[in-house]
Amino acid sequence: MVEEIPTIQIIDVKNYVGQTVKIGAWLRQKRGSGKLAFLQLRDGSAFFQAVVAKTDVSEALFDLAKGLKQETSLYVTGEIHEDTRSSFGYEMAVSDIEIIGESHDYPITPKEHGTEFLFDERHLYLRHLKPFATLKIRNTLIAATYEFFNREGFTKLDSPLLTGSAPEGTTDLFETDYFGEPAFLSQTGQLYAEAGAMAFGKVFTFGPTFRAEKSKTRRHLTEFWMIEPEMAFMHQEESLEVQERYISFLISKVLENNDQEFDILERDKDLLRSYTELPYPRVSYDDAIKLLQDNGFDVEWGVDFGSPEETFLANHFAKPVFIVNFPKAIKAFYMKRHPTRQDVVISADLLAPEGYGEIIGGSERDTDYDYLKQRIEAEGLSLEEYNWYLDLRRFGSVPHSGFGLGLERMVTFVTGEEHIREAIPFPRMTNRLRP
Repeated sequence: MVEEIPTIQIIDVKNYVGQTVKIGAWLRQKRGSGKLAFLQLRDGSAFFQAVVAKTDVSEALFDLAKGLKQETSLYVTGEIHEDTRSSFGYEMAVSDIEIIGESHDYPITPKEHGTEFLFDERHLYLRHLKPFATLKIRNTLIAATYEFFNREGFTKLDSPLLTGSAPEGTTDLFETDYFGEPAFLSQTGQLYAEAGAMAFGKVFTFGPTFRAEKSKTRRHLTEFWMIEPEMAFMHQEESLEVQERYISFLISKVLENNDQEFDILERDKDLLRSYTELPYPRVSYDDAIKLLQDNGFDVEWGVDFGSPEETFLANHFAKPVFIVNFPKAIKAFYMKRHPTRQDVVISADLLAPEGYGEIIGGSERDTDYDYLKQRIEAEGLSLEEYNWYLDLRRFGSVPHSGFGLGLERMVTFVTGEEHIREAIPFPRMTNRLRP
């Protein structure tokens, strides 16, 4: 009886050295060298090289290999060998090729292409090295997020995507008609998470959020995914400890699982590894302003930081840094007042080094019913729409804290990408709605 040839994925070839296998793949690129044809293959799990030697195959098969077009899908059969010259470490000596689907005039050629061109072809750009590596790392971050919060005793909740009001008082919302009533795509799940924390103690939401504003910087999107934990019986310093453990855990997981992807992106893994060392520095907003002023920045107390200020502060400490206790006037209405000052709230932003800016924003939440009622009115929000939120302060309120991390911002930081649109080519949107 003839032994059947196993069909495997590229990522598993290390387990089949010296054996003949079959792989379904697409042709990424090819090159020739006289009597050899080198096929660069991908199958969604990894990239590697298959070599067709003229002396080992029929003339028809060799001509077929030489004539293959970029992105043709095929089955390749051959023996797996170790290849110390490649970063992947293995290659295939091809004995057979079966074309599945032909490809002609593929638009993304091996030459350099600009961002605008790739934007218009991003349904195809997903197939290429940088998006492959980036989205594989993104997938690890998602899996690690669930692992971390499950391990820490959190319950996952899903907040609504359609809301009747702006949770943070902004007008930058996507409005839609909800059976004759206005409704908005949600910009945060936080307020709902606070309700969940009063029921389950520790919860997190993880879902899409929206901002109906034109992107002003390379770090802003109109659609992105947000992780928002909320924790009952927890003050701010305890929350900061959860936050830094979470970031360290995420970075450790991608370093453990995405070595190939970091090599593709040429990311400095030792630098990333240094960001897992805890604790992260805590610097008050007051001290941050003074540090900026002492280093030539024209900033006054009371303003929010822009990209240059955030970059300087994080790079000054050479690791993620918490800026704590921001001015009350530039933060959301629900943040807890400082016990000894009326002009600041108990809040924190975690700034990432290398110019990636804020990756986490959080605070302790105020629990005073009358104060929050006054703040809601001062923000011009509807008391009727926020009655349910005030109820959380009427019926057994406890100290509680929470934070939000934007997944796409975290992906951009971890991958070392310069532009979030390049890091997440699809399906996240900026201001352009083409696919």
